[in-house]
Amino acid sequence: MSLALREAWLHQAINALEPLFRSKGHALPQVRVSCGFASTGVRSNHIGQCWSRSTAPDGINQIFISPVLADPVEVLDTLVHELVHAVDDCKHHHGPAFKKIALSVGLKGPMRSASATPALLEKLQAIAQTLPDYPHAELKLRRKLRPRSPRPRARCPHCDYTVPMLKQFLVVGPPLCPVHRTDMTPVGTWDLSD
Repeated sequence: MSLALREAWLHQAINALEPLFRSKGHALPQVRVSCGFASTGVRSNHIGQCWSRSTAPDGINQIFISPVLADPVEVLDTLVHELVHAVDDCKHHHGPAFKKIALSVGLKGPMRSASATPALLEKLQAIAQTLPDYPHAELKLRRKLRPRSPRPRARCPHCDYTVPMLKQFLVVGPPLCPVHRTDMTPVGTWDLSD
């Protein structure tokens, strides 16, 4: 599959989404869009990323859509989120200014993972039907799941007051309960190796 075809599809998608933004009073800036992993890497859960205009010598926002996405509606949903960042030029991260734009175009949920409302989802499905097939095959990543042991804590046997323990202080042992002035009990994994 040609990268140029994939980028062409993504730019067609932006053109199809532009009226949605315009109807809510937001002008889409010029953007460059590609399929690629976020700067946080393959292991992160980020499915999209927008870079501000100040990071590019040509002053154009750069957007990346994760190659783990192959469903065109999911791609469009992620693209809407990243275009909100482009409208804001990444100035307000996921704060109130971002939220105002996101809600106006039909995103919902926690803003870090804002996704389409049912009404916007219908629009995205209609847009996906006007576009050719997304020329991309989903990357299936193998993820090593490391067993996680409970974080070390200390708990008072009398009042259940609990505090997290930093690894560097495990060798010192559990602290005293500030209420009962008795030794607290270790909870979780107090593994001193590493």
